[in-house]
Order: sequence, then C-alpha cells, then structure tokens
Amino acid sequence: MNQARHFVLAAGGTGGHMVPAAALAAELTRRGHHVALISDERGVRFPGLFDGIQTHVLPAGRLAGGPVGWARAASSMIKGRAMAIELYRTFRPAAVIGFGGYPALPALLAAFHMKIPTAIHEQNAVLGRVNRLVAGRVSAIATSYANVERLAPKYRGKTHLVGNPVRDSVLALRSKPYPLLEEDGIFRVLVTGGSQGASVLSQVVPDGLSLLPVSFRRRLQVTHQARIEDIEAARAKYAELSIAADLATYLPDLPEQLAWAHLVIARAGASTLSELTVAGRPAILVPLPGATDDHQTVNAREMTAAGGARTIDQRNFTPVELAKQMQKLGLDPIALQNAAGRARSCGRPDAARDLADLVESLDDTLGDMPIGEARPLGFGDKAAFA
Repeated sequence: MNQARHFVLAAGGTGGHMVPAAALAAELTRRGHHVALISDERGVRFPGLFDGIQTHVLPAGRLAGGPVGWARAASSMIKGRAMAIELYRTFRPAAVIGFGGYPALPALLAAFHMKIPTAIHEQNAVLGRVNRLVAGRVSAIATSYANVERLAPKYRGKTHLVGNPVRDSVLALRSKPYPLLEEDGIFRVLVTGGSQGASVLSQVVPDGLSLLPVSFRRRLQVTHQARIEDIEAARAKYAELSIAADLATYLPDLPEQLAWAHLVIARAGASTLSELTVAGRPAILVPLPGATDDHQTVNAREMTAAGGARTIDQRNFTPVELAKQMQKLGLDPIALQNAAGRARSCGRPDAARDLADLVESLDDTLGDMPIGEARPLGFGDKAAFA
C-alpha cells in the first residue's frame, strides 16, 4: 500500500462538480489517504456526499457584473487564495485537484503559489471556464470524454481520459441486468432534472405521457423529481390524467430508482449521463438551453450517437414529440433493451480508480514532509490573510 498522503479536492457547489469529487474522495480514502474538501456554502452542505471529510469554505467571486463585479470577484479570490495558503501550511497536501466552478480557483491559485502538484477534472464535453483559466498551469488534465471542446491541442500531452466518477451505489448497478420488461408488465419511467430540477419536464412530461395509447399509459409507473415550485401542479396533472406517479423534490434513493427504471427522461448534465451510461439505462435527453457553452447538448452527443438515447432540443420538446419518441422506444421491448446496452457501452465504470491513479502519480514535491492536521478556517481568521 502507498504511503498515506493528504489531498485537497476543490469544487463548485453544484451536483455536477460535487458528485465526482465525492467519488474520488471515497476512492482515495479507501487507499488510506486523507482528504479535505474546499467548496462554497452550497457544496459543504450537499447531503450525504462528504460525511466524515474535512470541509472548508473559501470566498470566491464570479467573474461577472462588469468592472464592479470583477473587482469584487478579484478581492474574494485574493482572500480565498490567502486562506488556502494557510490551510496548505498545516494540511500539507501532496496535490490539489480542481473539479471546476469558481470555488476551485483560489484553491488552485494557492497551489500554484506553493508549487504543489495540481490536476483538474472536467466533467463535461466542453472545458469549463475555470478549467480553461488554469489549464496551462496544472500538472495534469483529466477528462470525461474522448473529445472535449475548448481544450487547446497544446495540452494533449498532459490530458488523460478517465471518465466521470460516480457514486458506489450507482457503480453497483453495472453488475445488475436491465430490469425485465414484459409485454404487458409495468413500465417504469424516471424523470429527473438533476440536482436543481427542471420546470420544463414538469410542464411537458405529464401531457406527453397522456398522449400514449391507453394500453401503454395504464402500464406506466412514474417517479418524477420536480422543483418545489412545480411539484404540486405536476402532481395534480398526473392525477387528472390517471397516470400513476410518485413525485419528490429530491430523490435520496436515486440509484435505487435508476435500478428499476426502464427509461429515463432527463437533462444532459455530466453526472446524469455518467450514471446512465455506467448503469446502462436508455434515455430521452432534453439539454438545458442556457448551459454555459451549450455543454449539455455536446454532452449528449456520444450517448445519442451510440443509440442509447434520443435527444430533443428544448424548443422542440412538446407533448406530441415526447409521446412519439416514447412510443418508438417503449413499444418494442427488444429495441429498448438494445438501447440500454448501447448506453452501457458508453460508460466508464473505472473512472474513480483511474482518476485516483492519476492523482497518486503526480510529482509529489511535498511527499517527504510530515502530514499535519488541518484546522478549519473561517472568514474571520486573521491568520489566513497574512
């Protein structure tokens, strides 16, 4: 077993950043290493992902809002960088790994200052803004897709395809068969808009399912994750249409729901796609039109090209179009099972292992230093700004 080391993971507070960071944290911990998380207020409160892991909140502004906003962001970044430097002096990380999002930036800037090895992980098929800012200075770049837009060719020599790590509970689905779908049996549909939900799914999906042939509609069992402001209207709509549906604003048992799902209707976020492809579940994907650099549309291409998903542009996502695509998939059990296999062919189940291998292989300039115990830093900690 390798000598125990400390690693710092820095990630923005959305599920797309936090889930792969948590999967890497679990893998490094299994290997006997010590892990600390740097994020924002949302990230450190993310339910169930970083239990037992040291967490630290650093100030990190967004580069938006014109000159005044930029000045505020720069001030926050400087403060966050100083706090990270103080943290590293006690925690002595062997490497710092960024997962994107503005909270990762001060952590990486501090690592550059202290000459600590660094890596970034890109979950999407388009290199994100923060990762683009630091790509030239990090030791290694890990990607989830073979082709990543906005990743400069000059960085290919330090770029490694590892995939997007998923939770152990999702990885366990890889060894389970696609759920049996009998001709007249229950057809289970999982509807999820990711960690933030998606209003358009709540607005379109019930009406789309109502247009299916009666014999098919009666077989449906829907599990629908909805935004809090949409859930009651969606629940009433399903009831009005006599479609069996369970609704919730958050699905803590999402892997269990995914295990039983015959078809998933979802956004095309990075974590969603990695879970669908690792588990091998066919999907109808509706990319978020406002996603930065339209990365969700690019994310969906691989799975769609393989035949594991059908992608519908949100402008064309109508009840009629949804019903049409549902019938093409759902009325032919063999075609649906084939689509599940094609989705599975896109999965990279060893992503957490491969990313951990890459992290361990970074040139460790701090490896011979004694490992100290990190202390929490707060905004009022004057030593952090020294």
